[in-house]
Amino acid sequence: MLPVALQHVMVMYAGAIAVPLIVGGAMKLSPAEIAYLVNADLFAAGIVTLIQCLGIWKFGIRMPVIMGVTFAAVGPMVAMANSGLGLTHIYGAVIASGIFTVLVAPVFGRLVRFFPPVVTGTIIAVIGITLLKVGITWAGGGAKAADFGSAQHVGMAALVLVVILAISKFGRGFIGNVSVLAGLIAGYLVAMALGLVRFDHVNNAAWFSAITPFHFGLPQFEIGSIISLSLVMIVVMVESTGMFLALGELCKRKVDADDLSRGLRTDGIGTIIGGVFNTFPYTSFSQNIGLVGMTGVKSRWAVACSGVILLIFGLFPKMGAIIASIPQAVLGGAGLCMFGMVAATGIKILQRVNFESRTNLLIVAISVGLGMIPMLAPTFFHSLPAWTAPLTHSGITLAAVSAVLLNAFFNRAQTEEEIEKELMHSAHSAGAE
Repeated sequence: MLPVALQHVMVMYAGAIAVPLIVGGAMKLSPAEIAYLVNADLFAAGIVTLIQCLGIWKFGIRMPVIMGVTFAAVGPMVAMANSGLGLTHIYGAVIASGIFTVLVAPVFGRLVRFFPPVVTGTIIAVIGITLLKVGITWAGGGAKAADFGSAQHVGMAALVLVVILAISKFGRGFIGNVSVLAGLIAGYLVAMALGLVRFDHVNNAAWFSAITPFHFGLPQFEIGSIISLSLVMIVVMVESTGMFLALGELCKRKVDADDLSRGLRTDGIGTIIGGVFNTFPYTSFSQNIGLVGMTGVKSRWAVACSGVILLIFGLFPKMGAIIASIPQAVLGGAGLCMFGMVAATGIKILQRVNFESRTNLLIVAISVGLGMIPMLAPTFFHSLPAWTAPLTHSGITLAAVSAVLLNAFFNRAQTEEEIEKELMHSAHSAGAE
């Protein structure tokens, strides 16, 4: 059980730590505070994974599902930071969106028809494109780097990217699946040899420390931020629905409406737990599907063991401090790969769409166009009221609202069964990679 559990953790680890690093950087937090975010993320991921695998009351799908922070929420949260809102506002929106998810989960089956692949593929593609700006900034050495874009920074990012590509091509099985993590380790070791890594915060970090609720202060609730993250959680529920259906097929277990409700409620309760314990919205990680298929181990107890490992990792601050000490150029090499893969996944989902219909082309074209506004013209919505900032400053939110409304206008004929089959196929394909 332990090797299988460790493998699940290794595969999702790079993705799990990326979100606190991105948000912490956007909030201009100190390395010690970012290290705390990383530990809080791992700790909460462990708790929510245990709930999802083992089940508590009406929460938990009781299948081999590992939980982690969703990339879908990064864009809106960075937009909140750029609009002047603090961490406590972000946590208020996280908690409120988690409550929204718990309440909506039982009736979400009726809403699935509004989220066919033309909608989810567009949103996921825009998420990846938006995040690429973060990866490129990292690769140049970070926004605050005096020597941004220097040969040293670009070379370090290129080294990480080359290692990832080489392992992806020549690695087999487990090694191939942890190419991003291997690239980060290789880049970190080279950065250490060049004297680019500072260990001050690692040396000062405690060996053991508990994660305390509301470490950064009590949450504050701002309506624009709440709406923005609630929209993100709808997208998360769509992705999770497809993943649960695909995983049920792999495990030879029929996933019914009650199972879906329990699984989606756990995305919600996990997001509430995230807001309380100083981290972010949680979702079921699709990488899990590929490992279940590859290893043939379909036991939820093995993944529950992964939850215990994550929880323990979260209690050791030195581990978080080491991760926070990774130079941004090293993260940039991995970021270009990870965020590009998010965009590519969205494009792959769009392959399921019938583009013979001109209306589907319009849905994608207009939604992607609106989603690019905050990135390409940050002052475009400058004259609108301040409370709209978390909505209008997030390209992901604009793309999501546009895609949902345009799809509802043009495509009202698809049945829920047809859309569920498309979602399951898309999730199965993504996880198998």
